[in-house]
Amino acid sequence: MNGKQQYPDSYWKGDSLLDRMFRVLGFFTLVIGLMAFAGDLTEMALLFFLQTAFFVILGYMKFTEKTYILLFWGYMILTFTGFSYWTVFQMGLPL
Repeated sequence: MNGKQQYPDSYWKGDSLLDRMFRVLGFFTLVIGLMAFAGDLTEMALLFFLQTAFFVILGYMKFTEKTYILLFWGYMILTFTGFSYWTVFQMGLPL
């Protein structure tokens, strides 16, 4: 079985599959940001618009797949650390 059959033609022209996934992440963060903006959650909307710009810009930078994986790991660690800090120390205990 030929390995080319598993991937789209753009993959063999030098495009990575992960650069497209970063653009897809940008699209979904844009949709979430627009829904937050429509619901008068301005701070949340701005946070997601910044994430949209981050993902779309990185999606067009043509990094290697290893670099995209490392960037995503760093993003997840930063996001989970920030979310955990905010929910534990800033929101307070529900009483």
